[in-house]
Amino acid sequence: MKIQWKCSLCGYQFEGKATPPDKCPSCKETCTFIDATCYIPECEGPEGRDRRI
Repeated sequence: MKIQWKCSLCGYQFEGKATPPDKCPSCKETCTFIDATCYIPECEGPEGRDRRI
């Protein structure tokens, strides 16, 4: 299953594996990644991302 990750620093969102990378592909900084995947129908936004995040 692919996960929608969001960088806690720059807000960049991307689809990746179950474990986020060490650094953001966009800002190249080490950050905390937020799991932005929608797991329930009520939150689903574009590309399966949780629109509440």
